[in-house]
Amino acid sequence: MWESETESVRGREYGNGVLSSNKHGVKTDGFELRGQSWYVATDIPSDLLVQVGDVNFHLHKYPMLSRSGKVNRLIYESNNHPDLNKIALEDLPGGPEAFELAAKFCYGIAVDLTAGNISGLRCAAEYLEMTEDLDEGNLIFKTEAFLSYVVLSSWRDSILVLKSCEKLSPWAENLQIVRRCSESIAWKACANPKGIKWAYTGKPSKVSSPKWNDLKDSSPSRSQPVPPDWWFEDVSILRTDHFVRVITAIKVKGMRFELIGASIMHYAAKWLPGLIKDGQGQGPADDMSISTNSNSSGGTGSSSWKGGLHMIVAGTKDDTPSIQARDQRMIIESLISIIPPQKDSVSCSFLLRLLRMANMLKVAPALVTELEKRVGMQFEQATLADLLIPSYNKSETMYDVDLVQRLLEHFLVQEQTESSSPSRPPFSDKHMYEGTQRSNNPNAKMRVARLVDSYLTEVSRDRNLSLTKFQVLAEALPESARTCDDGLYRAIDSYLKAHPTLSEHERKRLCRVMDCQKLSIDACMHAAQNERLPLRIVVQVLFSEQVKISNALANSTLKDPAETQYQPLIPNHKTLLEATPLSFQEGWAAAKKDINTLKFELESVKAKYLELQNDMENLQRQFEKMSKQKQTSAWTSGWKKLSKLTKMTAVENHDIGPQISTAAEQTRKTPRRWRNSIS
Repeated sequence: MWESETESVRGREYGNGVLSSNKHGVKTDGFELRGQSWYVATDIPSDLLVQVGDVNFHLHKYPMLSRSGKVNRLIYESNNHPDLNKIALEDLPGGPEAFELAAKFCYGIAVDLTAGNISGLRCAAEYLEMTEDLDEGNLIFKTEAFLSYVVLSSWRDSILVLKSCEKLSPWAENLQIVRRCSESIAWKACANPKGIKWAYTGKPSKVSSPKWNDLKDSSPSRSQPVPPDWWFEDVSILRTDHFVRVITAIKVKGMRFELIGASIMHYAAKWLPGLIKDGQGQGPADDMSISTNSNSSGGTGSSSWKGGLHMIVAGTKDDTPSIQARDQRMIIESLISIIPPQKDSVSCSFLLRLLRMANMLKVAPALVTELEKRVGMQFEQATLADLLIPSYNKSETMYDVDLVQRLLEHFLVQEQTESSSPSRPPFSDKHMYEGTQRSNNPNAKMRVARLVDSYLTEVSRDRNLSLTKFQVLAEALPESARTCDDGLYRAIDSYLKAHPTLSEHERKRLCRVMDCQKLSIDACMHAAQNERLPLRIVVQVLFSEQVKISNALANSTLKDPAETQYQPLIPNHKTLLEATPLSFQEGWAAAKKDINTLKFELESVKAKYLELQNDMENLQRQFEKMSKQKQTSAWTSGWKKLSKLTKMTAVENHDIGPQISTAAEQTRKTPRRWRNSIS
């Protein structure tokens, strides 16, 4: 066991950590253990039997009554055996070991105080009510002084005392031992590494429990610089609720979030073996074997703990989990709650592996959702192996495709938020998401697009993957995210291989997510020979390839007049057509015939349209002529009648003679008046 720093220091107060009482009424040479019972080595017979657990203490009333208020009260309240009183202290914190030290103190026997027994003895003294009211310099005062002046000034003693508090809940919590040790550890962890003079364990070569007896040998010499993560290994031996208290105190002290995240990852790698195991190709059964075999080396962990700070949100309990699985779920819930909110405080790979175990162990949904959002913040850093998370919710698919869909949605929402946010975010956002601005990095979506295409290629081999899920995940990203659809074509081809029973309509629907114009030459050559693709897609690929070759030739003509520079492209195109399977060649001939027929029909329709247009123009001209005739017919008929009337009047005047000359003049004036009236 790691020795306390106080054991090698001489001349300190409290007798070098040795407590003794000068006031005692029974002379004794010490305690003797006989089986499961302790006896005082004295000639005076015992008159008090104290039972603590399975151990009996044969003591005397006076030394115990003079220093313990609880024993005093229990004895005087018991009237069953006036001569021999027996009391049972079943709930004494620290157990028989702590009571043995307290009893020795009452008898004036020297007690060695160490970092390993001080917390239990302090809680036992509080339980036994060994206050200053009964005797000056009682056990509560002396243990409290040892804690304040000796333990809290030492790095190793603070760690050991906090470790020993694991079995003393809630006494250690109520007596502020946990809080004070956590504050002391936090202050020393945040100290400047250049000023560190105390010994520490340091990072071991492999993840294992620290060997405290090898501490001095493993500590680096002071000639070497102290690394910033010097405190990781020492803090990682703590139980999860105490580790949370220490990390919370370190956050308050203002340590960098990168170091806090690194310490959380170190702690998780130590207590969650499933995080450091290669999870690629691993199924739910393998994951469950990890959960049942973990924490076997850390027996002092959370299995004996009945509650604490980590219980933020209760998880769903569909079944009764094993002790190891329950401990792991508690650890995961605690770590999720203390991860710094800043991006890159922990790696995306760590978050995904933590999410994998959270889904397997049925962690609280609220914490899982928060973890998914954290993954979405840095989703472009993920790898394919970390995304292949098995489905634990009794789904038909092998991998949890819905989870990846949610992660992608969180990523897109984060991208949209960052692109629409002003250049200077508010104070809260600036500190909550410091360093998360990615709006100036257009490569993030491209990396995510390549990652999604690789994921689709992998999960498309699952025969239970529906076409809708494949299509929704493929179309989740905007078109600008993919500059080349080769990865998407590879995923589509893999899906067609695994699902040969798809109908023609379903294959067309599947291929609709791909843009043939974004395929490379190699992908086009492969697609032209792919009999699994619909004929329409093959035609589009060939047409797209022809357009690319034409554009390349046109560009080469503009840039360099030499025609021999791009001549090898034409044989490649011919080779592409000649390498097409016979079935596609026949289909292509039929398609060309249909295209020619459609062209002929289109020309016929155009000719008929022109003919109808000419007919319409002729009818329009005829209509305009008829309209003009209707407008001028009244004037013409009026003038004709007037001319006839004039001619008839002239003839009559010629026949009648001068007798009616006056009437003829009036008759000639009449049309003149009518003409004037018309005008």
